[in-house]
Amino acid sequence: MTEINNIQNELIEDFGLFDDQLSQYEYIIDIGKEMPAMPEHLKIEQNVVKGCQSTVWLHAEEKDGRINFIADSNTVITKGIIALLVKVLDLQKIDEVLNADLYFIDKINLRSHLSSQRSNGLSAMIKQMKLYALAFKTKTEAS
Repeated sequence: MTEINNIQNELIEDFGLFDDQLSQYEYIIDIGKEMPAMPEHLKIEQNVVKGCQSTVWLHAEEKDGRINFIADSNTVITKGIIALLVKVLDLQKIDEVLNADLYFIDKINLRSHLSSQRSNGLSAMIKQMKLYALAFKTKTEAS
């Protein structure tokens, strides 16, 4: 869990550099722009996160007990939000994703930047990432 917490702490530190909410909002958008593009063949209905106001695609693959998350969105702010989650959880161990306490969300006041619908979408993204981890754990245990 240390690696996840280190990444979260770095994000908290980065967001602390901004004096106002608008600058933080712009930073979220920039993070989204830096995220690698999701291959078009993965932008399928099966990968759409249910419960998001915007369209968010989230795909996960497991390799050697770690999860690789690939994501995208059709809006810049939502892409930034999913990029933050991917930054924290990508390439982490299955159990660490399952048990991650994503405290950075509260520490950077992320929900205060969002409408209630987008906040619900954030919860849906987190839930989907943890569901992928649970599915991989179940598959691994069944093998």
